[in-house]
Amino acid sequence: MNELALRTVQLAAETTPLVELQDIGKTFFTGEDIQVEALRGVTLSIYPGEFVAIMGTSGSGKSTLMNILGCLDKPTSGAYRFAGYDVAEMDSDALAWLRREAFGFVFQSYNLLPGATAEENVEIPAIYAGLSPVARRERAEQLLTALGLSERLTHRPSQLSGGQQQRVSIARALMNGGQVILADEPTGALDSKSGAEVMALLKDLAAQGHTVILITHDANVAAHANRVIEIRDGRIVRDSGAGKPPAVTALALPPDVSQLGGKTSRSAMYAGFQESLRMAMRSLRANIFRTILTLLGIVIGVGSVVAMLAIGEGAKRQVIAQIGQMGTNLLTVRPQNRNGRGYNGPIATLTPADADAIAQIPNVVSVMPDIQGNNTVRYGDVDYQTTVAATTPVLPTVRSWGVGRGVFFSDEDEVSYSTVAVLGDTVRESLFPNEDPIGKYILIKNVPFQVIGVMAPKGSTAGGNDTDDVVFVPLTTGMLRVFGQRFVRTITVAVNDLTKMDAVQEQATTLLKQRHLGAQDFRIRNMADIVETATQAQNTMTILLGSVAAISLLVGGIGIMNIMLVSVTERTREIGIRMATGARQRDILQQFLSEAVVVSGIGGLVGVIGGVATGYVIQATGTPVAFTAPPMILAFCCAAATGLIFGFAPARKAARLDPVVALSNE
Repeated sequence: MNELALRTVQLAAETTPLVELQDIGKTFFTGEDIQVEALRGVTLSIYPGEFVAIMGTSGSGKSTLMNILGCLDKPTSGAYRFAGYDVAEMDSDALAWLRREAFGFVFQSYNLLPGATAEENVEIPAIYAGLSPVARRERAEQLLTALGLSERLTHRPSQLSGGQQQRVSIARALMNGGQVILADEPTGALDSKSGAEVMALLKDLAAQGHTVILITHDANVAAHANRVIEIRDGRIVRDSGAGKPPAVTALALPPDVSQLGGKTSRSAMYAGFQESLRMAMRSLRANIFRTILTLLGIVIGVGSVVAMLAIGEGAKRQVIAQIGQMGTNLLTVRPQNRNGRGYNGPIATLTPADADAIAQIPNVVSVMPDIQGNNTVRYGDVDYQTTVAATTPVLPTVRSWGVGRGVFFSDEDEVSYSTVAVLGDTVRESLFPNEDPIGKYILIKNVPFQVIGVMAPKGSTAGGNDTDDVVFVPLTTGMLRVFGQRFVRTITVAVNDLTKMDAVQEQATTLLKQRHLGAQDFRIRNMADIVETATQAQNTMTILLGSVAAISLLVGGIGIMNIMLVSVTERTREIGIRMATGARQRDILQQFLSEAVVVSGIGGLVGVIGGVATGYVIQATGTPVAFTAPPMILAFCCAAATGLIFGFAPARKAARLDPVVALSNE
C-alpha cells in the first residue's frame, strides 16, 4: 500500500479528519484592483465515509470551496490538509495524483468529451493511472453496466440523455476508486426523475464507504445527506453534524503508485502515449479540412526538399559520370599564351615530340596528342558540318570509349599516314542513315578517307554538346592532309596510379619548361581536380536548392504552430476535464506535442511520396534526377522536428492552464 493510503488508514482509525480546512480564504482579482472575496475564514473538517451537503445560493462560494477541496484551485490564505498532508506543499504532479487516485468529480454540466464514447470517457482517469487498455475497458464496462448503461457503451454524449450522461460522469468518478466523490450540482440539469436516480446512486456510494461531498442550492437535494453545511457570503453559517464522524475505520485508497507524485511507471507512460496518439488522430479527423490545409504546408515543404535535392544529385552524378567517361586518371596539357590567357586560336607551343617526352615519365600509361577543328564532311551529295579530330590509336583506352562497329586505326595507320576515319554515331546517322558505312569513303577537305569503324554511342556532355558528333583520323594524316600544321591542340596523359597524379603533373611541368626553354607557354589540368571542383559546385547548388525548398517547410511549421494555438483555445475545456481526472502537465504537453508531430509526420510522409512522384515527372522531361535515401529520411525527420519545435509553445501553453479556469471555459 502506498504512503498516502497507509497514512489515511492510520488517521481513519484514529477518527482524524480526512479533509481539514483551517481559516481558508479565497480572493479573486478581476482587474483594476477590484477584489472579490469568495471565501472568508472557512474552517471545516470532513471524516472518511461522510455524506456531506454544502448548500448555498448562487454566489455564496460553494463551488469555489469544492474546487479547493478537489485540488482544482488553491486558497489565497489558510491551510488545507488532506489525509494529514499539507496540500500547499504538494507540487503539480502530486495534486494530479490526488485528483486521479483520491477524488472523483461529478459536474452539473457532466464535462464529458464530446468526441469520445461513454466507455472512452469513463476510461480517462485509468489512462493516466497507467492501467492497461484491456483492464480499463473491462473496468469501464463493469461500471457502466452496474449503472444501467450496458447498451450505451459506444454512444457519444450527444446520443445520451442528461441522466445517462450524469451516470457516465459518476462511472468516470469511480474508475480509479473514487474514494472522495465531489458532486457539484449533480441534479441541476436533470429532470426530477433523473435527479432522484442520481441522488439514489450517490446515497448508495456513501453507504459503500465513499466520502461524498455534495454541492447544491436545493434544500431538498441537501436533505439526502447525513450532514448539511450551509454557506453564505463565503462563510459557513450552519453545520448540522460537525464533530460526529461515522463509524468508518479505514479508507482504502488505490496503491497504484509507490510514492505520492513520484516517478511515472512504464505502463503509465505507455498508456499516456497511446492515448496521445489516439486523441491526435481523433482531433485531426474532427477538423479534416483544417488538417488538410495544415498538412499542405508540410507536404509542399518536404516534397520540394526531396525533389530539389534529387535534381541536384542527378545533375551532380551526370557531370561526374561524363567527366568519368573521359577518365579521372588524366592530365590535360593545353597551350597557353605568354600573357597567361588560355588557348584562343592556333598557338604553336605543343608538338607530338612533347607528347613522346612526357610518355617517358614514370607512372605514365599512355599519352594522346590531338588536334581538332570544325570541317565539312561529305558522302555522296550530303554535306555535314562536324568536328574532325586527329589523334592517336590510344584514344579508346585513354577516353574509355569503345568501337561499336569495325576497328579503330592502328599505329601502322598513323606511321603510314593512312587516310582512314572512324565516325561518331551522330555523324554515322547523318551520312549513312540507311546503310553500313564500313568500307565507304567520305571526303574531308576533298581528301577521300575510308571509314573503318564507328564509335559506340556516348551521349551528350553536361553542357549539351554531342560527344558523338565527331570524326577521328590518324594524327599524322590529320596534321598533314586536314589541318596543315605540326603542333597539337591538346596532350592527354593517362596516369597509372591516381595517388601519384600530382607528382606526374609536377614532373611534366618541369619537363615541358626545359623543352620550351623555361617558357610557361602551357597549362596542365588535373581531371581529378576538375571532378572535385564540379562536385563542390553541384553540392553548393544542391544546398541552395534544398535551402530554398526548406523555406516552404518553415512556413509549414508556422502553420502548425498557428493551428495548434487555435486547437488549444478550442479545447480548453477538454484540457480542464483531463486535468480534473488526473492528467499531469506532462500528459497534456505530451498529448498536444503528439498531435503536432502526427500532423507533421503525416505531412512528411505524403511530402516524400509527392517529392518522388514530382521527381519522376521531371525526369520524364529529360532532366537528370537521382533519388537517395538520406535526403528523404532527412526531409521526413525535419518535418517531424518541425512539428515538435513549432508545436512546443502551444503544447506548453495548454499544459500550464489552470484546471479550474480551463473547466469554466465555454
